[in-house]
Amino acid sequence: MRIPARLVLGLALGPPLVLPLGTVLAAPDVAALERAWTTCVRDSFAEQPALQGKAGAQRNALDACKEREDAYVAALMAERAGGDGNRTIVARAREWASSMAAYVVDPVSSWIAMLRR
Repeated sequence: MRIPARLVLGLALGPPLVLPLGTVLAAPDVAALERAWTTCVRDSFAEQPALQGKAGAQRNALDACKEREDAYVAALMAERAGGDGNRTIVARAREWASSMAAYVVDPVSSWIAMLRR
């Protein structure tokens, strides 16, 4: 089931759910949302007890900033979803090929180079 990005943004950012017909929602500032989320995580991590382990402190800091993380991720998804409709099949194929090169060809070639040493 696919959830519309506007619904996710509406729930995450808190604008009214019922808008007049034809109203366009303004795109959120992704950079500002990222700064707010990272600031929240850093501040929350700094406030964790010193006796607590690092992994536990990290989990607690992320849990404390979950709402901001959700808003940031929703804004990123909405931003990327808007640009997908304009890409041609050739551009999509090129991006797929480059991702395959990054995940398959590069590691294999580095392993072969390591074996040759």
